[in-house]
Amino acid sequence: MSSPLPRRWWALAVLAGAQFMVIMDTSIIGVALPEMQRDLGFSPGGLQWVFNAYVVALGGLLLLGGRLSDLFGARRVFAAGWVVLIAGSVIAAAATGAGTEIAGRAVQGVGSALIAPSSMTLLMVLFGGQPKELPKAMAFYGAAAPAGGTAGVFLGGVITEWLSWPWVFVIYVPIGLLTLAVVPALLPAVPGRRSGLDLAGAAAVTGGLALAVYAIVQAPEKGWTAASTLLELAGAVLLLVAFVGVQRALRSPLMPLRVWRTPNLAAANLAMTLLGAAWIPMWYFLNLYLQQVLGYGAFSSGAALVPMTALMMVLMVGVTGRLIGRFGTKPLIATGLAVLAGGLGILSAISPSGDFLTDVLPGSLVSAVGMSLVFIPAMMAAVGGVAPEEAGLASGIVNTTYQVGSAIGLAAMTAIATSQGAGRLGDLPALTDGFQAAFIGAALVALVGAAVAGLTLRTPKATSAEVSAPREAEVRSSR
Repeated sequence: MSSPLPRRWWALAVLAGAQFMVIMDTSIIGVALPEMQRDLGFSPGGLQWVFNAYVVALGGLLLLGGRLSDLFGARRVFAAGWVVLIAGSVIAAAATGAGTEIAGRAVQGVGSALIAPSSMTLLMVLFGGQPKELPKAMAFYGAAAPAGGTAGVFLGGVITEWLSWPWVFVIYVPIGLLTLAVVPALLPAVPGRRSGLDLAGAAAVTGGLALAVYAIVQAPEKGWTAASTLLELAGAVLLLVAFVGVQRALRSPLMPLRVWRTPNLAAANLAMTLLGAAWIPMWYFLNLYLQQVLGYGAFSSGAALVPMTALMMVLMVGVTGRLIGRFGTKPLIATGLAVLAGGLGILSAISPSGDFLTDVLPGSLVSAVGMSLVFIPAMMAAVGGVAPEEAGLASGIVNTTYQVGSAIGLAAMTAIATSQGAGRLGDLPALTDGFQAAFIGAALVALVGAAVAGLTLRTPKATSAEVSAPREAEVRSSR
C-alpha cells in the first residue's frame, strides 16, 4: 500500500464542497422563482426551464465531462468546470430577460457536468490506495449531496427575503474564485491520456441524453403520447444507437464499450438509476405536502427536512463506511433500497389533516436510513472496479444514470400524482390523494431496485483501493 498524499483531507473538503454546490444549484432557485417570473417576464410554462435548463445540460454532458477528465487530467477539468460555472452564474445573475436567464442556467449545468466526474476521479486518486480511509472519504463526499439540497432551500429563502433573487447566483462567484485559488495547492495534478476526443460520439451521446431528458421533463405537460413527445424520444433513441455504433467503430472512442464488462458497473448503475427515480420524487412531493397541505412556508418546509438530512449525514459519515468494511456493498445496496421503500410506504399514509410529527417525520427518517445505505456503496461499486485511467468515465456514467433516473422518476410520479388530484390546488383531500399515489409509485420503484440489486450485483474479488493504487503511484511520480 502506497503512502498517503499530503493534505488529502483538505483536498477532500474542496471536493465535497464542489459536490455540495453542484447539488445546491438544483434547489436554491426554488423559493426565488416567483420573483424571477415577475421581473423577467416568464410565462407559467416557461418558468420551469429555470430548473430544467440546468438539469438537461448537467444530465446530457456528464458522460462527456467524465471522459474529458480522463483525457486531459482531472484537476484541469475540475478547474475549467468552475470557470464555466462562474461564467454561467454571472449571466444568470445579470439577466434582464427570460432567454438570458435560461442560457445562464444552461451554462451553469455545463460547468457542473465538468466538476462532478472530475471530483470523483480526484477523490479516488487521493484515497484509492488507502482502503481504511476510502469509505470514510466517500462518506464525507456522499453526505455533501443531501446537505447541498437542503441548504439550497434555506439559502434560497434567506437570500430572496433579505436580498433579491440575483444573489442566489452571485454567491457562486466568490465561492468559485476561492476554490480556483486553492486548487493548485491542494489537488493532485493527474496526468491525462492524450488520445482522440471522438467528437462524433460526444455529439451523439450528448444530444441523445439531452433530448431524452428534455422529452421526459416536458412529457407531463405535453402528454406522454403526444406526437412531439414520441418524436423527441425516438430521436433520442436514434442518437444513442448511433453513439453505440460510433463507439464500436473507433479505435479511441468516448466510451470504450469494454468498460461495461467491469464487474458490477452495469448493476450498480441500474441501482443508482432506480435510487434516483425513487428518492427525488420523495423529496419533491414531501416538500409539496408540507407547503400545499400542511401550510408551511418555503423556509419552514426546508427546516422540516433538516432531521432527515442530519440523519443521512450522520449515518453516511459515521456508520456506512464501517458497514461497507464488514458486509460489502451488495447487501447494503439491496437492504437500503428496501428500507427506502418502507419509508415511502409510511409516507403514503399522509392525511389532509396531518401534522409533522406523525405524517412526515417517521417516514422521512426511515427513508433517510435507506438513502444512507445505498448512495455511497453504489458509487463505490460503480467506480471502484474500473481501470484507473477510466475512473472519470465511470464517474460520469454513474452521475448520468442517477440524474436521468431522477428525471424519469420525477416525471413519471408527477404524471401519476396529477392523475390522482395533485394538480387541484386548494383541495387538500385531492392533493393528498395525488401525493399518496406518488409515494406509492416511488416505493414500488425502490422495491424493484432492491430485487434487481440482490440478483445482479456480485461481490468483487478486488477492492477499489487495489485497482487504484497503481494510478496513485503514477500521479505521485509525476509530481
